[in-house]
Amino acid sequence: MCVDKDTSDCPLSVSVSSEEIQTLSGSVPVSDSASSPAEKFRALYRLRPHIAAGVLSFGYVVNYMDRYTVAGVLADIQKHFGVSDSKSGLLPTVFICSFMVATPIFGFLGDRFNRKFILSSGIFFWSAVTLSSSFITKPNFWMFLISRGLVGFGEASYSTIAPTIIADLFTKDTRTCMLSFFYFAIPLGSGLGYILGSSMTQASGDWHWALRVTPAMGFAAGSLIILLVPEPKRGAADQHQVQLRASTSWSKDMKAVIKIPSFVFSTLASASVSFATGVLGVWIPLYLFRAEVVQKNIEPCTVEPCSGRDSLIFGAITCVTGFLGLIVGVAATRWYRTKSSRADPLVCAFGMLSSSIFISLIFVFARFNIVAAYLCIFIGEILLFLNWAITADILMYVVIPTRRSTAVALQSFTSHLFGDAGSPYLIGVISDVIRQSKPDLDLWEFLSLGYALMLCPFIIVLGGTFFLATAHYIVHDRNRAHQQKRRAISSASQGAEKE
Repeated sequence: MCVDKDTSDCPLSVSVSSEEIQTLSGSVPVSDSASSPAEKFRALYRLRPHIAAGVLSFGYVVNYMDRYTVAGVLADIQKHFGVSDSKSGLLPTVFICSFMVATPIFGFLGDRFNRKFILSSGIFFWSAVTLSSSFITKPNFWMFLISRGLVGFGEASYSTIAPTIIADLFTKDTRTCMLSFFYFAIPLGSGLGYILGSSMTQASGDWHWALRVTPAMGFAAGSLIILLVPEPKRGAADQHQVQLRASTSWSKDMKAVIKIPSFVFSTLASASVSFATGVLGVWIPLYLFRAEVVQKNIEPCTVEPCSGRDSLIFGAITCVTGFLGLIVGVAATRWYRTKSSRADPLVCAFGMLSSSIFISLIFVFARFNIVAAYLCIFIGEILLFLNWAITADILMYVVIPTRRSTAVALQSFTSHLFGDAGSPYLIGVISDVIRQSKPDLDLWEFLSLGYALMLCPFIIVLGGTFFLATAHYIVHDRNRAHQQKRRAISSASQGAEKE
């Protein structure tokens, strides 16, 4: 947890005299005799931004838990509905397609309306849909597909709007740290999703119960957002006293954002990350399960529930590597920023290019040594995950505050469109095509999926190249955004004086 040493950096910090306490809604007078309660109130209020960041991070964990619970029980879903790899790959594809269609809508709303109520409404919606989907019967795979699409629509509000609230609560290194804490929810929630899915299935003997835990957590998270998360002024962390609101049309905002080269290249790099994480997140547990079958460590899945050991192990690895990746990423950028103004994209490029080596080695070792394969996953994921918070921070300082939600939505849409919207389905199709020649062999079932997964390292290398291109433009774009922000503040201040 990062705490501002200088309270002036925190937009919600307060100054307390013996007569009054300054709050967001005004001054609260206190008597001298009430100094002790006032000091307690002051201390609690100073923590409010950090409490809000914690609540938003918890909600993001729950979002990703729900998303990857399905991946944790994919073998059971295949067995239950009797579907192939390609049809199984449609589950994340339908989810992401719905997700990316909804992101521009929530980006527009997030720049203009109350953000925390949009967040809470979205999380209430997908929680209800997920709970309902747990009662879908065996012949209705199409209904299960539709439910995942509706869940994707609900979750789109969160990843689009929540980072902009954190950006308006903190600044400088503290903002990077808090965004890192927030984005740790991605690997943590993903890993817990695998663990939840496999453990609940084993405990209950029915994979449907895995889909009945995250809705309860979602309703709790939505309620906490309403109660504990403030609605800060847009651009409040930049230490000005005027409220900045979007004064231009959505189309003009979009045109302005796509003219920022570092935003464009970092978005393409994010798409490469999404492609790889989408594929690995959906297929690696099943791939390792098939590897264990080939090595005669476990029996093939003929009746439900299937073995969930590999989902448990992969989930635990993802939690740990996500934490280590974010810590390494933040530490590396802090250190390298003292040496280079292009530190952020260069650290991301190093992580991506190095990760591709270890991801490639997974497919070399999986057939013969499952422990070595897990070790390659461990190292490869650390290097892959270190870029998440850094990429978000790049967006925040190359885009002015009134366009951040729009930029986040556009980046999310593009990343999913060219990333994980189609990548799991594509891998499933390639696997099915390769397997058709020898459909009844366990070894060939394992190898066909492995050959399809080998596309990932090449996409990761492409992402590293895009980060190198980002490094070329980052200094110019950051300086330009700073100048635009100063002009916007000046114009808003003049308008406020006239009123």
